[in-house]
Amino acid sequence: MCGIVGYTGHRQAYPVILKGLKRLEYRGYDSAGIALVNNGLKVFKKKGKVANLEESVVGENLDAHMGIGHTRWATHGEPSDRNAHPHVSQSGAFAMIHNGIIENYAPIKAELISKGYSFKSDTDTEVLLNFIEDIKQNNNCPLEEALRIALRRVVGAYCILLVDKDDPETIIAARKGSPLVIGIGKGEHFLASDASPIVEYTKEVVYVNDYEIAIIKPDELILKNLGNEKQTPFITKLDMEMAAIEKGGYEHFMLKEIFEQPQTIFDCLRGRLDAEKGTITMSGIQQYAEQISNASRIIIIACGTSWHAGLVAEYIIEELCRIPVEVEYASEFRYRNPIINKGDVIIAISQSGETADTLVAIETAKEQGAIILGIVNVVGSSIARKSHAGAYTHAGPEIGVASTKAFTAQLAVLTMIALKIAHEKGTISNERYHNLCHELAEIPEKVKLVLQQNENVKALAEKYKDATDALYLGRGYNFPVALEGALKLKEISYIHAEGYPAAEMKHGPIALVTETLPVVFVATKDSYHEKVVSNMQEIKARKGKVIAIITEGDTVSPTLADDMIILPPADEIVAPMLSTIPLQLLAYHIGVAKGYDVDKPRNLAKSVTVE
Repeated sequence: MCGIVGYTGHRQAYPVILKGLKRLEYRGYDSAGIALVNNGLKVFKKKGKVANLEESVVGENLDAHMGIGHTRWATHGEPSDRNAHPHVSQSGAFAMIHNGIIENYAPIKAELISKGYSFKSDTDTEVLLNFIEDIKQNNNCPLEEALRIALRRVVGAYCILLVDKDDPETIIAARKGSPLVIGIGKGEHFLASDASPIVEYTKEVVYVNDYEIAIIKPDELILKNLGNEKQTPFITKLDMEMAAIEKGGYEHFMLKEIFEQPQTIFDCLRGRLDAEKGTITMSGIQQYAEQISNASRIIIIACGTSWHAGLVAEYIIEELCRIPVEVEYASEFRYRNPIINKGDVIIAISQSGETADTLVAIETAKEQGAIILGIVNVVGSSIARKSHAGAYTHAGPEIGVASTKAFTAQLAVLTMIALKIAHEKGTISNERYHNLCHELAEIPEKVKLVLQQNENVKALAEKYKDATDALYLGRGYNFPVALEGALKLKEISYIHAEGYPAAEMKHGPIALVTETLPVVFVATKDSYHEKVVSNMQEIKARKGKVIAIITEGDTVSPTLADDMIILPPADEIVAPMLSTIPLQLLAYHIGVAKGYDVDKPRNLAKSVTVE
């Protein structure tokens, strides 16, 4: 949630910060604002997208070499100019931006009101800022120390950038739970929620850890913990190119990222899977291969699309590795006092690697002796650092809020893990293992074939764009794909859609079927195919509109379907990486046909760093 940017150095700060906010807008677009320090403090903020802010400052004096900026996903207080960040302290001396939630803001606010403070917004951020100012005034201490004292008292998650109107060079930052990366240039520093605003200027970055405070000047970076002890910054090199965060000629990032999937899946497999030799090299998994093989159970924790990837993995791991698997919503897992045994394997799946609920869940499981494997996309992210081991998906930056290429990359990684463990454990035959290695290696080329149906899917979108509801049905490996397809339609087109196991349709959802209801069947050729065909017949008997995702050569489904999307043949274990593609395209094209901003769907943000 929320995107934060900061700059201090020799450049004009405003253009750097504005460009950074545009690149981080996928993290929130309810409002945006900038604070600049130069002969005092100037704050500009506006409800809506960053473009609204940019338009509002035309003609203003924006001269400054230091500043901070924020694009908001609203938590405390509705989207408005008054609730937009940055917030200014009551004295006007300090400005602050914040990504996260301060859970105990209410008693602190009451305490400050009793001291005569008044508030111009409904946000927890303004409460924290005035709390810092109150501490500084009462203790006559430096701003850095006042921040440190305040953070010892607050409960919640935060990434904070704080500036002083009388110090035109220094930004003070702190983090717990919400991400912060600092880019190191020559006589300049860049701060952001992720690396996308930084990569244009430098490849050298420092990822700030939880409970660290950073004091940043143009020529100096000091890291300290909350105990005021200096920490040594660990400088890493960014593995990201500018082209990865630009549209590259596509109308939307979402479409670009859908079409990138042949390459991103290939990148995920490259250097790991050698189908000819029958080897899978994953050093992060090999280190714990014996513990995984001998685990009495595996628990997969995730949220949203990553949870759907976990459901597919449940089928794959149980079939190939013969290890019981449970798939949990991280938000539920963390609160229900789960039973964790020493030696249990927890697989945490997250595109950003910063998902708040997943982070807390793995911390809880780790304390109880579980082995934590992280499956994430963002190098250096919190989940990657807090896991014992794991694997990166190598999907590259995903700017579209609705996940596409990250999902198929997660499936590729999880399939490789299952194959590796099954082979070492001896729970599948050598012939089956080698066949599946070849099947997996062929997926990138088969995805290219699926993408050739883009115009066909676009025509279907035009046909069904006015639907008010939709059902997505599948069995076995295709059930989680149906769930994911329904989620994409909801996210992008705002059409109410539900995914079900096809057999469960008779236990309630069939009551919704009318001659206007689109019912999407993920009906690729697999061990459940005949049963799914029977379910199609039940829908057709009630005059429902059947859209069928089928395998080339299927002669039965076409006799029942009103519309079809035909996929190349693939083993049912790897088929979800194919069958999800047309569902992504369908959601995309329906959203576009309805005139929506598919890259920034309403009320959503990319990286959910708050509960």
